Amino acid sequence: MKFALVLCLAILLDEILGDPKSFSHPVIYIGRLINFLKSRLFTNTHSFIRGLVVCGLTLSTTGLFAYSILYFTDCNLLVQVYMLYSALAWKDLRDETGPILSSLIHNDLTSARKFLSYVVGRDTETLNAQEITSATIETIAENSIDGVMSVMFFAFVGYIIGREYGMCVCVWIFKAASTLDSMIGYESYHEFGKASAKLDDALNFLPARIGGVIIILASGNFSRAFKVFLNDRFKHKSPNSAHGESAFAGGLNVRLGGGAFYGGKFESRPFINENAKVPEVDDIVRAWDLLNKSCALFAMVMILLAWKV
Repeated sequence: MKFALVLCLAILLDEILGDPKSFSHPVIYIGRLINFLKSRLFTNTHSFIRGLVVCGLTLSTTGLFAYSILYFTDCNLLVQVYMLYSALAWKDLRDETGPILSSLIHNDLTSARKFLSYVVGRDTETLNAQEITSATIETIAENSIDGVMSVMFFAFVGYIIGREYGMCVCVWIFKAASTLDSMIGYESYHEFGKASAKLDDALNFLPARIGGVIIILASGNFSRAFKVFLNDRFKHKSPNSAHGESAFAGGLNVRLGGGAFYGGKFESRPFINENAKVPEVDDIVRAWDLLNKSCALFAMVMILLAWKV
């Protein structure tokens, strides 16, 4: 089946090469487009409407460009594989958190804080080893959904809608929405980024919930993980983020969450799996293992569903 072939080859390529860092990565061009539109439309007047225009233009341009590439290459298999592979961030999650783990093992908190600052939005300058470890696992948990499982989910949805064309176009419309959220969806942009933030929340709604259940199943600690998931999956200002975090916290039996400083301002947040042990450095390796098992199981579920439908 074509969906299974493309997805498996994309995962294999991601495992071998990791996230492409060169000029060829499509996210670079989406980011440039967003910056171009933002520089011309971002004002405090009618900012929501202007932000909505930026969102619409970015999504439509990305979708049209993805479709054009497929059309002019006659939907070549290698092109499909590259388009899906470059959207996945599976190995990249391990690659980006690996230096943090290495620094913690060598008790180099300065380097650990620096590497952590590359992957989280919170202030890292004063974090201790336990806080760095917790933030690293939270990053793995949250991005296992929007960086990997959501991509697979929209590949499946697109394949059902429009087979090979739909698979790649839907994936890159999702990636454009995710990039919009990361660039203008945060609070500094207020009304201008509101449409992008809400769209990202809506697109990740189903993958977060399906992914949470998949993580529970992959953890091997079904009863405990499911209990934590039910109790703590809404303990985050995002409607989706705590689904992955709570499933990871229950599956690993560690405490995650809690307050943190963002831009010098402390934000109070509840703990997830509050009565469990605080995470230790070795738990980052366990989080990688759960990431691999969860994403592999999610891929198998998507392949099975595509085959059945």
